[in-house]
Amino acid sequence: MMSLEFLVASGIGVVTATGIYLILRGRTWPVVLGLSLLGYAVNVFIFAMGRLWQDAAPILSADGRVADPLPQALVLTAIVIGFATTGFVIELALRSRHETGTDHVDGQEPGKPPLSLDTRDHA
Repeated sequence: MMSLEFLVASGIGVVTATGIYLILRGRTWPVVLGLSLLGYAVNVFIFAMGRLWQDAAPILSADGRVADPLPQALVLTAIVIGFATTGFVIELALRSRHETGTDHVDGQEPGKPPLSLDTRDHA
């Protein structure tokens, strides 16, 4: 029988592997998706490290166990920062596409000569 820990660890591993695969692609959109997936995997990992407490009070009380709010606060902060970072990376990808005319991460299509930056075109 499969344990819940194994299932969560396998899910985090699959999402991490998919994110790394997409980051290594040659186009900007898969790189953006890969960075997002990697951020999601890290968030789930941090959240899973906080453990699931049963019958634990969410607020400090005089008796009994108390759930740890720190992993939840860290993940909430990471979600906000990840959203802002994703927006910034999308803007960089769009700007790169506008400047180079391609969505390749290095600005060059395979099999085509490199683009020459002519200062007359930008005046």
